[in-house]
Amino acid sequence: MSRAIEVAKLFFKLGVIAFGGPAAHIAMMQREVVQERKWMSEQHFLDLVGATNLIPGPNSTEMAIHCGYHHAGLKGLLLAGLTFILPATVITGGFAWGYATYHTVPQLAAFVFGMKPAVISIILMAVFQMSKKALKGWQLGVIGFAVIVMSLSGINEIAAILIGGVAGMLWLKLGEKSPGTKALVLPFLFKKSALLVPTGAVVVSAASLSHLFWVFLKIGAVLFGSGYVLVAYLDGELVNHLGWLTEGELLDAIAIGQFTPGPVLSTATFIGYQIQGVWGAILATVGIFLPSFFFVAALNPLIPKLRQSKWASAFLDAVNVSALGLMVAVTIKLGMAVLFDWKALVIAVLSVFVSFRYKKVSSAWVIIGGAVLGFLLTTSGQFF
Repeated sequence: MSRAIEVAKLFFKLGVIAFGGPAAHIAMMQREVVQERKWMSEQHFLDLVGATNLIPGPNSTEMAIHCGYHHAGLKGLLLAGLTFILPATVITGGFAWGYATYHTVPQLAAFVFGMKPAVISIILMAVFQMSKKALKGWQLGVIGFAVIVMSLSGINEIAAILIGGVAGMLWLKLGEKSPGTKALVLPFLFKKSALLVPTGAVVVSAASLSHLFWVFLKIGAVLFGSGYVLVAYLDGELVNHLGWLTEGELLDAIAIGQFTPGPVLSTATFIGYQIQGVWGAILATVGIFLPSFFFVAALNPLIPKLRQSKWASAFLDAVNVSALGLMVAVTIKLGMAVLFDWKALVIAVLSVFVSFRYKKVSSAWVIIGGAVLGFLLTTSGQFF
């Protein structure tokens, strides 16, 4: 059996069974690639994991691409990425068709009602888990808080995360040599961000196929951190800036991406279908995943140097905590849009309890549980 076929078989299998988010996906890859097949050493696998945090894009998808590249060259790179992504996008596309066709049916609406608060609990859990590694010092905490304020003020999410990354890098690195520099960084951060505050209301823009592709390509090219950060980018771009989705529709899309296997970014398939049908689904999916293939191909040979660069590490730390700030801000906004009655609050509280108390429970089960509760509370409301 050729190495390319081995790569395709393995990552198609993982694409079908990989529930549970990026951390769970990477753990499955480590077991398959290092322990069982011995395609690479444990140390090299860890090097690759570190490298995925230094470049934009979905971590677990990029790990699949890295592993395929290592084992079978450029063919492996393409096959690993495509076969890992394909099952999730096909399944999500099926849900997108069903949602577009039947979402007005009351019974389905009841399930969707319960899924939205459950999604918020999953994002909160991701924020909590990420904060353990992202908050490495009080300076990063201040940067994260500043990004929360920027996001809630209406500043573009991509601009906020890049400003946070650059300002944090300068504060962390220049401050080591000149402590007085630290006092200048935060005023710079807020001064620059103030220039980016929108001056008017949301203007609904026409969703052409080329525009749709460009939006998702742009997001895929700058998406640092966990796939959950995607929520913040989509909220800022598609809800607040372009007006293509409502907050509720965005939560529906995230929920679908959660209880399907594979990368969370398959949410793009669902959203693309809602906006522009089948071609919208295809172009949104290609756009958001395409940059990862180029990043891995270009940077795989440079991994050792990137990991040793103090400036790259400082930028990464600041970007990660900025991404965390975006997630907090968007959770606040989504909560305000969804938690409007006692039924939604009950589902949210129970979902948070399950997510934090039983951390090994897959997010898919939390979503399904929320959907069932939503159906029961909504259709049996007369008994409560």
